[in-house]
Amino acid sequence: MRREMSWEERIRLPESIWSKLKELLPRFKRGRPSRQNKNFIEAIYFRYRTGISWRDLPPDFGPWKNIYNRFNRWSKAGHFFLLFEALKKIPMNRSI
Repeated sequence: MRREMSWEERIRLPESIWSKLKELLPRFKRGRPSRQNKNFIEAIYFRYRTGISWRDLPPDFGPWKNIYNRFNRWSKAGHFFLLFEALKKIPMNRSI
């Protein structure tokens, strides 16, 4: 029997996925390195999983406008396309 997932488990990426994903994220030569990559990716994951608007993101993820602006920059720069292309090549456990 499956146990019910907690709120925290539903909004956070499983560590098994994050460990593969974090190595694929873009590294930038300029500016301060972002220590918030996991939180940023989890905010996007949560938004698309629930179908909410950017403004309705829970404050746990930080200001919605910052997350939206970063998402928009990464989208325009093609980071997500490259990320998804790389993810397609990694075998994933289907039970996740």
